Amino acid sequence: MLESLKPQAEDKIIRLMAQYREDPRGGKIDLGVGVYKDATGLTPVMRAVRAAGAELQAAETTKTYTALAGDAGFHAVMRDLILGDTVPAGRVAAAATPGGTGALRIACDLIRKARPGARVLMSDPTWPNHPAIAQDLGLQPASYRYFDEASGEVDFDGMKADLSAISADDIVLLHGCCHNPTGANLTPAQWDEVVALLKAKGATVLVDIAYQGFGDGLEADAYGVRALAKALPELLIAASCSKNFGVYRERVGILLALVPEGTQTAVVQANLAALNRLNYSFPPDHGARLVQTILSSEALTADWKAELEEVRLSMLGLREQLAAELRRLTNSDRFDFVARHRGMFSRLGLSPDQVERLRQDFGVYMVGDSRINIAGLNTDSVPKLAAAIAAVL
Repeated sequence: MLESLKPQAEDKIIRLMAQYREDPRGGKIDLGVGVYKDATGLTPVMRAVRAAGAELQAAETTKTYTALAGDAGFHAVMRDLILGDTVPAGRVAAAATPGGTGALRIACDLIRKARPGARVLMSDPTWPNHPAIAQDLGLQPASYRYFDEASGEVDFDGMKADLSAISADDIVLLHGCCHNPTGANLTPAQWDEVVALLKAKGATVLVDIAYQGFGDGLEADAYGVRALAKALPELLIAASCSKNFGVYRERVGILLALVPEGTQTAVVQANLAALNRLNYSFPPDHGARLVQTILSSEALTADWKAELEEVRLSMLGLREQLAAELRRLTNSDRFDFVARHRGMFSRLGLSPDQVERLRQDFGVYMVGDSRINIAGLNTDSVPKLAAAIAAVL
């Protein structure tokens, strides 16, 4: 049986990580994998996570299963973090998942059950796992214009034109904040236009929010998803705690499903639980319990927010430093968009040949489409990167 399987394409980012590890040169720069790193190159355990872990270790009395959809307390704190008080809690069904990827998988599985073969429109470009998951479940990946390579900004006119042509049977996937891979985000005014357009079209919306708190702050980063929740009768939200809590290996995610008023939330909740059962039975609990512990404690929440803000401002500072250095070395404003982008990523608009030259000649590792992870830099490596980019232009 296994002889009939076909080879799978190698993941480009995983391959890039291996190339970086095997490179013996000193001073090499890793801008590929989407993991936050501090100035020393370490992905730290956040203070509140460490404290919550100690508290949990002392208080935990069992390792038995939680509910199929995860602990209701985790659902509640994540619902409040993402949606605030925009909708009644009774309209929201939820399921804990293994990371944001697990949430996306369950979301697409739910779509497949409700609307088999549905078309799922995604931004061009988007995270490669978005179309891969949709296609694997028999859905139809499609795209809408989003990014203007020349300006490094959102192609908002193109986006609106493409979304204006959708039908009520379509699913539209939106990045909640800190767009991956471009770093180019909608403004609040643009969000308002998109929300009004989607409400008029009647399509179902799926929001992937994996970086809340990494862009303009926890509340500002939730503007789009909350505007959608206020306006639309139903909404799917796939959220990750990997970045903003730094619990990558714990695999903490959640799928929220906002149901129309007057609809039985229990039916949607039962379907989410059934999908969890089919995919992995019970979701992992330890990381979710850490997040729940933090968000249930006023002191731990305050410390977490303070450290998260330090992380956000650090990345913003690196963006401003890189944009200024590139402006100085190229004598142009071509890369000023880097300072305007938010989150961990920006796409620089370099050609694949230029990206390859950066790797071979300067030990700078980035994805082939020139997406860089800003968090892979520090104040010392920014000038080196800027000089390398200027040399290959």
